[in-house]
Amino acid sequence: MGITPQAMLADHRDEIERAAAHLRAGRLVAIPTETVYGLAADASNARAVAEVFQIKARPHFDPLIVHIADRVMIPKLVTDFPPLAETLTRRFWPGPLTLVLPRIPDAVPDIVTAGLDTVALRMPDHPLTLAVLQRTGRPLAAPSANRFGRISPTTAAHVRDELGDRIAMVLDGGPCRTGIESTVVSLAGDRPTLLRPGGTPVEAIEAIIGPLADPEVSAGTAAPASPGMLERHYAPGTPLQLMSHPPTSPPRVEGRLGLLMPQPCRDVDVSVYSQVELLSASGDLTEAATNLFAAMRRLDEAGLTLIIAITAPQSGLGIAINDRLRRAAMR
Repeated sequence: MGITPQAMLADHRDEIERAAAHLRAGRLVAIPTETVYGLAADASNARAVAEVFQIKARPHFDPLIVHIADRVMIPKLVTDFPPLAETLTRRFWPGPLTLVLPRIPDAVPDIVTAGLDTVALRMPDHPLTLAVLQRTGRPLAAPSANRFGRISPTTAAHVRDELGDRIAMVLDGGPCRTGIESTVVSLAGDRPTLLRPGGTPVEAIEAIIGPLADPEVSAGTAAPASPGMLERHYAPGTPLQLMSHPPTSPPRVEGRLGLLMPQPCRDVDVSVYSQVELLSASGDLTEAATNLFAAMRRLDEAGLTLIIAITAPQSGLGIAINDRLRRAAMR
């Protein structure tokens, strides 16, 4: 039996207070969520948010998700919270679902939203981060705590390896249990639109509110409407090639090959690969999503010439896994 939220809060009381103090003072803190670790700044502090972009080397046209602790913050940030938003948040918050909604002008600095007239809102499902949000008393802008475009961090050690001492603090909340970023749905247009598949399965959302508009329609615009929409993202330094099944004859390359499989594949000659990462021995896509980024990091650190990644079934969390792998494979 794992540690309870109450015990976790008790064990981290001092760290929670220290994190909140850093954030109120305009410093950056890496925070744990159920999805990935976030690099948090006070969303009302333009200078602190600018430092997030600087440390990540993130382009300023890529908006950030704003994290909130409770529903009291919603009317302070958005002009309209439609019935569909109410329905979805009652079902999926706190959790890995981000909603893009019309924002109140000047509710947060333009740097947070990349100058868009919308804001992306999420209530994370992690007791430590919810406590930090409550102690800070302000919404937090928090993209993944890694260099822009690279593999997202799912442990505190990943953050330390990636960012070192460039930030005030890493709040260690253990491994992220979902392990893949939130699903992003826009409710700012005529139809609910899927902007990014993620930790809340698309089918679960559509079962409640009906079909979502094609994400490619929104993704084709010059400036992204939400984080995670750029073509190349979540990428290792090692070249990654995406395939629907393991090749009978792996590519001939000088050097060492790695293989990443979401689930077991029959007739795979693992002896030709220097390192193999199996995300779920039982084929459980939830487990596979949880393990994805950590496995990608291990492969990237193994001195390989090429990583062969096999797609997951295109359903449930497999849709989000395949989205991350496709963007990681882009060159």
